[in-house]
Amino acid sequence: MTVDTKLPFDQEYVSNYSKELGEPDWLKEVRLNALRKAYDLPMPKPDKTKIDKWNFTQFEKHVVEGKPLNNLEELPEEVKTLIDLDEDHKNLYVQCDNTPAYVSLSDELEEQGVIFTDIHTAAREHGELLQKYFMKDGVKVDEHRLTALHAAYMNGGVFVYVPKNIEVKAPLQAVFVHENPDANLFNHVIVVADDNSSVTYVENYISTTKVEKAVFNLVTEVIAGTNAKVSYGAVDNLAENITTYVNRRGVAGRDARIEWALGLMNDGNTISENVTNLVGDGSFGDTKTVVVGCGKQTQNFTTKVVHFGKHSEGYILKHGVMKDHATSIFNGIGKIEHGASKSNAEQESRVLMLSDQARGDANPILLIDEDDVTAGHAASVGRVDPIQLYYLMSRGIPKIEAERLIIHGFLAPVVNNMPIEGVKKQLIEVIERKVR
Repeated sequence: MTVDTKLPFDQEYVSNYSKELGEPDWLKEVRLNALRKAYDLPMPKPDKTKIDKWNFTQFEKHVVEGKPLNNLEELPEEVKTLIDLDEDHKNLYVQCDNTPAYVSLSDELEEQGVIFTDIHTAAREHGELLQKYFMKDGVKVDEHRLTALHAAYMNGGVFVYVPKNIEVKAPLQAVFVHENPDANLFNHVIVVADDNSSVTYVENYISTTKVEKAVFNLVTEVIAGTNAKVSYGAVDNLAENITTYVNRRGVAGRDARIEWALGLMNDGNTISENVTNLVGDGSFGDTKTVVVGCGKQTQNFTTKVVHFGKHSEGYILKHGVMKDHATSIFNGIGKIEHGASKSNAEQESRVLMLSDQARGDANPILLIDEDDVTAGHAASVGRVDPIQLYYLMSRGIPKIEAERLIIHGFLAPVVNNMPIEGVKKQLIEVIERKVR
């Protein structure tokens, strides 16, 4: 057995953990089968990034209990800025480390049958509904070792279900607070919009502590039924020395729309996969991503839209800024399967490097197995224009401030077009912190 396949928690532990949570038998079996498979499954192989020496599997504590909140004023100040405290918090979930600390859903949405709760409560109270969607059509348990470990060690997350013909007008927000340096997170988020329904879901990952070593394995599954719409926003802001694997995947039915607005601002090494499968005819997928890399971190971002349905449309827009010694790979993939006629796949990736030591690589890929389609891509990688910098400095603007203005201008085409206002505001604040 290699070092990589020495796992920290065995079958007995996982079985007892599932029992303590009161999980249904089907979920316990999913966990145990996943753990068995994890020993033999290969690691994922992100393009152009070696991860064989990254730590995705070795950690000491599986569960670190946080404290339930009596009110939101108990949250740290940096967390409170993510929540509009002037609003009536009817649609909010807060998780502190591995503990559901606060959850609220408006009476109106409850009466309409909307479910918004932590993943463990969903397993106990909505087991059959959760089973229908859990790692079935989105992310599969046996894709590779990290998805199997995720299923086995899942220790947090959220379940959202919007019934048919229900429009959720106010956003649902989930805030995942990492406050204990010993905490490791295997979060699973499921957002389901049934036929002819719509929902906006926004999540924040934030570290409020420094960390020596931690493992975060995060999986999201978004399912949009016929003529449904899901707007999914996220701002990831996790600490240095956290090794993060994040997999966000969407499945769109006939005439369905999935829109992603992602701000990927972690300070540690990160592997990110964002895949949208346009299964139904007339389905639509749009991904807007902003990245800022700093320090010595290495990151790999793969964004992929796969067209199965006829007349489907997929768009990818990514802008990244690398500073210090940061290295990032941006893979954009538009794939049109045979039979997906009249489809359109478009993508654009731009990378700006702020130092001679920073590295960025944009790889646009089009895979077309159908004739009657349209597709296009654009990519650029470059450094700060010295003429722009000189012009600003000649007007009395200090170099650091001039670089900051250039960065904001470079990211603005993506940030300004984010479909969720709350995500846009938070992104601007995080970008400001990272580019100082």
